[in-house]
Amino acid sequence: MLRDNKLYVSYGEFPKEIIKDMLTEIKPFANLGLDKRIALKPNLVLPKISESGATTSPELVSGIIEHFQERGFKNLAIMESSWLGARTEESFDECGFTKLSRKYNVPLIDLEKDRIKKVTVEKQKIDVAESILEVEKLINIPVLKAHCQTQVTCSLKNLKGCIPDKEKRNFHTKGLDRSIAILNKVVPTDLVIVDGFIGDLTFEEGGNPVNMGRIIMGYDRVLVDSYCSHLLGYTSEDLPEHIIKASKLNLGDLYDNHKVFEKNAEDKKVIQSDELPMEFLEKYLKSYKACSPCEATVVHALMRLRDEGLLERLEKPILLGQGYQHLKEFYGIGIGKCASRASKHLPGCPPRTDLVVRYLKDQIENKN
Repeated sequence: MLRDNKLYVSYGEFPKEIIKDMLTEIKPFANLGLDKRIALKPNLVLPKISESGATTSPELVSGIIEHFQERGFKNLAIMESSWLGARTEESFDECGFTKLSRKYNVPLIDLEKDRIKKVTVEKQKIDVAESILEVEKLINIPVLKAHCQTQVTCSLKNLKGCIPDKEKRNFHTKGLDRSIAILNKVVPTDLVIVDGFIGDLTFEEGGNPVNMGRIIMGYDRVLVDSYCSHLLGYTSEDLPEHIIKASKLNLGDLYDNHKVFEKNAEDKKVIQSDELPMEFLEKYLKSYKACSPCEATVVHALMRLRDEGLLERLEKPILLGQGYQHLKEFYGIGIGKCASRASKHLPGCPPRTDLVVRYLKDQIENKN
């Protein structure tokens, strides 16, 4: 039986074959009744195909479904809600999960439309989709990628898809890192399977895909996420804060030269990206409790300006986030409705990327 402090990594080009081989070898949930509900929680943050680097591969998930169905499990379900401003049903369609559902007769559950249960943990109240709390086992299937606010998004942050849109906004008000850690105390993850085939090493919306060619698996979500952070260049001294906080809540161990069981290591790829690191783009932002879609929109716009050679000419600072709502007035370029009292302002919740690009170009032209 796989112990909690083991990490399994397998390399190659074919997600379905690799995951079925890994699961056959490890055989998770060996003592679970065949009628018990198992939830599969992919990352379908927005309606973009997995080749963009933003979302979980349907081929990978098909391998997981086939493994459990071949063992006789009859009660699988795919559960997700996309981020603010996106329709989960559209993400199911665009990302290939509607076809997956029909092929394997596995229901899709839109957690945004689900009943809500109010839970209090660590003195913080959280609204959670009821269906995710009623399952016997949860398989967390994130994409290995960067994030504009939490630096890395993997299994811990993937559970934000288990809360309604209103609560997603509240997380940014209450403190995103702490809220993610507490949510993971509410919603247990029983197995993590990280889609490390194609991810985006710049931010979570995809568009700059990097072929990493691997699957990472383990039962300890903190261990898995901290290991994946090391893969993306973080050290034990600068791990993302939400991972540190989850560790302090005793949700798992931080990676510290734990044994990694590798398979097909001859197919290992070097993880690298030619894109600018998030730290470079963030020097143009003053984000204060901003929601992820709003910040991702601005980051995307900044990358567009960078590609056109305009970024260095941009007036700074750019301001966005709920933290600016209660200020009377402030200097800078406000993006989104929360920063409406800035000396210059573009509305939207979230604003469209093309409008942000156009607005920032206007600011550059007017400046000169």
